[in-house]
Amino acid sequence: MSKQNPTATPKKRLSRKQGIAIGAAGALVLGAGAAGIVLATRAPEPALEAQAAGVEQPFDLNSSNAASRPHQEAVAAAQAELKASGFKPVTAGKLTVAVATGAPPLALLAADDNSTVLGSEADVAQLIADGLGLQLNLVNVAWADWPLGVQSGKYDLVSSNVTVTDERMELFDFASTRQDLVGFVVAKDSPIQSIKTEQDVEGLKLSVSSGTNQEKILLQWNKDLIKAGKKPAELVYYDDPAATFLALDSGRIDGYLGPNPTGLYQVAATGRSKIVGTIEGGWPATAPIAAGTAKGNGLIKPVQTVLNAAIKDGSYAEVLTRWGLNSEGIEHSEINPAGIPKSVG
Repeated sequence: MSKQNPTATPKKRLSRKQGIAIGAAGALVLGAGAAGIVLATRAPEPALEAQAAGVEQPFDLNSSNAASRPHQEAVAAAQAELKASGFKPVTAGKLTVAVATGAPPLALLAADDNSTVLGSEADVAQLIADGLGLQLNLVNVAWADWPLGVQSGKYDLVSSNVTVTDERMELFDFASTRQDLVGFVVAKDSPIQSIKTEQDVEGLKLSVSSGTNQEKILLQWNKDLIKAGKKPAELVYYDDPAATFLALDSGRIDGYLGPNPTGLYQVAATGRSKIVGTIEGGWPATAPIAAGTAKGNGLIKPVQTVLNAAIKDGSYAEVLTRWGLNSEGIEHSEINPAGIPKSVG
């Protein structure tokens, strides 16, 4: 069963009901398809404004959050696999995990210091370290730096919202941790109730980040609309998430398409928007988010064993619940699952 850090001061945590109710999407893209873009390291400005205005916040974004991370017991089978693999952590007794801080609820620096890494990706890394019987050593890295760092052995593992792609699997082994979804976010009072297909975006003005899988999806949908003789969506690009949120609030855009986790956070933290649809992040392909190791180093099997133990004992569900990501949960972790083909991602 899951356990809390025995030295931690108990903190108020989200109930399962609260977690399930939290629901998708800033403009951040960490690991969507073949590229990751870090746009911010702290809470989006509208969320901070909402907090200042007295809107109850669903997440603890202070460093105290780290003390209340879910934990699990060491998994004997995984420890045996680790020993048999011959893998040696970069630092004895520790699991060194690279994570690129981007935005809540995935990975961010605590609001009250410049070093504590919070978020669902840090929590997953904690479960993995626990299960392997190792101490967690989180390292905040730039998104572009984790691939070489993991390959070279500078980091044992990456847990940073990385989507599995065929190209990445040439250099890394993966164990799936979450579904990869992107979500359509509109203003809370918008008449738009559902967006599922290209027909639903006909004539809408939608914000999307350039160079992302979300943009690729909308560009393809526009091609299909034009081919069918219908009006394509007008795509609008902003330099930062704050500008996107402002445009949504003022009615200059109908909505935006972004990663589901950051959208879920925005909806829960500000109360000014809603999610009206989600689709696979690699559409039309399907690929999960995963923890990654250097190819063939022997670590990925023990990691998968730990993740499946966490799914079984409930500690995995605790992580998803406290960050509002229940909708992206998986029932079983897979090693090197089908990824986004090179032609797509």
